[in-house]
Amino acid sequence: MTLAGRGRRATARLVALGLMVLLYGFARLPTLPEAERTALAARFRFTGLPLPAVAGVTSRNVRAVHPSLQHLSAWISSVGAAVALHDLDGDGLPNDVCSVDTRTDQVIVAPVPGTPARYAPFTLHPAPLPYDAATMAPMGCLPGDLNEDGRADLLVYYWGRTPVAFLRTDAEGLTAQAYVPQEVVPEGGRWYTNTATFADVDGDGHADLLIGNYFPDGARILDAQAAGVEHMQDSMSRAFNGGTKHFLLWAGATTGVQPTVQFRDARLDLPTEVLHSWTLALGAADLDGDLLPEVYMANDFGPDRLLHNRSRPGALHFVLLEGTKTFTTPSSKVLGHDSFKGMGIDFADLNGDGWLDMYVSNIATDYALEESHLVFLSTGATARMQQGKAPYVDHSEALGLSRSGWGWEARLADFDNDGTLEALQATGFVRGTVNRWPELHELAMGNDSLVHRPGSWLRVQPGDDLSGHQLNPFFVRARDGRYYDVARDVGLHVPLVSRGIATADVDGDGRLDFAVAGQWDTSVFYRNTSPQPGAFLGLHILLALQPDSPGLVRAGHPGPDTPGRPALGAAATVQLPDGRRMVAQVDGGNGHSGKRSPDLHFGLGALSSTTAIQVSLHWRDPRGRIQQQILTLTPGWHTIVLGWPAGQEG
Repeated sequence: MTLAGRGRRATARLVALGLMVLLYGFARLPTLPEAERTALAARFRFTGLPLPAVAGVTSRNVRAVHPSLQHLSAWISSVGAAVALHDLDGDGLPNDVCSVDTRTDQVIVAPVPGTPARYAPFTLHPAPLPYDAATMAPMGCLPGDLNEDGRADLLVYYWGRTPVAFLRTDAEGLTAQAYVPQEVVPEGGRWYTNTATFADVDGDGHADLLIGNYFPDGARILDAQAAGVEHMQDSMSRAFNGGTKHFLLWAGATTGVQPTVQFRDARLDLPTEVLHSWTLALGAADLDGDLLPEVYMANDFGPDRLLHNRSRPGALHFVLLEGTKTFTTPSSKVLGHDSFKGMGIDFADLNGDGWLDMYVSNIATDYALEESHLVFLSTGATARMQQGKAPYVDHSEALGLSRSGWGWEARLADFDNDGTLEALQATGFVRGTVNRWPELHELAMGNDSLVHRPGSWLRVQPGDDLSGHQLNPFFVRARDGRYYDVARDVGLHVPLVSRGIATADVDGDGRLDFAVAGQWDTSVFYRNTSPQPGAFLGLHILLALQPDSPGLVRAGHPGPDTPGRPALGAAATVQLPDGRRMVAQVDGGNGHSGKRSPDLHFGLGALSSTTAIQVSLHWRDPRGRIQQQILTLTPGWHTIVLGWPAGQEG
């Protein structure tokens, strides 16, 4: 080789090396100065307490599955842990918890640890409705007032059967006998539901039920005695052979000793690839200001979907929205085009522009599968939704929220009341001692035409590990505008393979607490004991039960003299004296398997307790009519019962 040739090769190597160093510099996450990290972490403090258990059932660490899926039983058994915080006993505080313990397949209702022992923990069982513990398992617990009588009911959804509504009777005291189980889908069927949420999707003033199924309806995934071969997804990135999405429209209810509720399974005029995606999380929120909630489907093995709501009472109509690719935006970070593994969805205004943004969990594990979590910030150009365009751009990398681990639930909330949101995630997949990532990499790089065959899959059984020792991150925003994980610094340093996260101010002290659902592990409630929180505004927003109610506004929490049901979808805009605006909507159960309280919470920073705050409310009354009200409130908790003008028609 000539001297010139050697020179060219050496130059090429130096250029390649320089490019690698440059790319490594871009890929490295910035580090937070130790002094600032210490100062940030000092603002937060949490005390962890295990959620209550109910004795009498043998514990296990994996489910029985179809024979063709036995070699990946731990993979099939990787979901089901769930947690919800809500006011179930009517004392005015969301200090009750409904959780699913995968170790026993129990649905447990109990007072939140550390609160008064107002009743004994108990379990919910569908009996006398058909239920086979050998082929069915609970996946989530969704609180809500299904029959609109002012009492909180519980919807439990399962793998292996359709959901069951546990309707609260007018009996005194909170016990298992105070609930009447009822079929939500009278004709039944084998559904594999991983997520559900309530939302008034058709704008008639009543809460509808959105169901996200995972495995195909009718499969026998948990039947260890079944014959034949079950199927997995038909692609690692474009799988459209999953369970059907069901939007169940509220169709009537009765109250009393034997309460009832009826839903109608509405026809969804959507493409097959939307209806049969592998859905792990659902979110519903009004993103364009018309009080009709858009719907976000976080899907495994394929693109997430955002549906623009153009429905009218009794008739659903959704249009698929897609983001716009630019020169600097990878296709995988364009909304509706990602090939990631959507696991969780939450809505909040991250940049203070008055529009809700979206935080989505995926898989982003270092040296394993580094996809990306997503933070879709609204551009505010909501008129583009009428042209089928999603006015959202991903900013996850710039915000420091693109990477953490194998993510599930994603939550945005203000835990120190400084007016800036923190970000939480549930992480981890299967805990063991044998690393199965090499085999999973082979599967992911294999031929998609083979993926649906269980025989082409790796072994994932008890003892195997896939991201099983990760910490649940607790992201705090620093002076540079980025988020940094300070979980180890605030007492959240114990690895926990988890699924759902629920938030609520369970003791009414103005500090948001949270609970985490452990998968094949103990679920934990974290009481917020942060030392110097800022001021806050808390709103219990209820809909009046009667059409002649004038409404009510008072300081404090609801009581027996303030009957109402959560005003799901009601939108609040808080105007602060310095010109800042804060927005939030009453949540009906968005996310994966964690369900937050429907109360609204705003951190106000250094405002005094007497500062006047303007709050604008917009909502649909029980006849579907849009209403609005402007209030002047001071920091603290307030109960608002939204009136229902008599005689108005929908």
